Amino acid sequence: MKIVINGIHANLRFASAHMIPCHEFCGGIHGHSYHVDVIVDGERGGEFGFVVDFKTVKGIVRKTCKKLDHKLLLPKNSKELIFKSTDDPLEFYIGPKEYKIPREDCYMLPLPSTSAEDLAEYFAEELFQALAQENSDIKSVEICVNEGIGQGAYFTKTAE
Repeated sequence: MKIVINGIHANLRFASAHMIPCHEFCGGIHGHSYHVDVIVDGERGGEFGFVVDFKTVKGIVRKTCKKLDHKLLLPKNSKELIFKSTDDPLEFYIGPKEYKIPREDCYMLPLPSTSAEDLAEYFAEELFQALAQENSDIKSVEICVNEGIGQGAYFTKTAE
């Protein structure tokens, strides 16, 4: 059985800036008002016969959203970003462009990119790991990170 949470209506949102280095249109710093949709597939169980409590799922996703909210999202594993310093200020290069930004205004992600696709995978991994610690009957977690209404990327994390 699956539970579904619509990110717009459940207030699973964050606003962040990012860039897709070397991309013709998305290469410069720009921002989105993201929302995160969630589907959890698993077996019903426990005292109330839930797949998982909606409140639990929303709490985990909101915690991740809060970490990213109003930050410049930077991919630690990018081939294009060359970090000169990860202290304060954070300094990096993308080709000939040099950036120096207060560390508190950035969030470093263990990703190759901050695309909607990679953010969806990040959220799915975070949620799956948190739920797996509480409930071993979760089969999969599907996340859609939307960069706006009608435009997002899905990733499904499945139990192995």
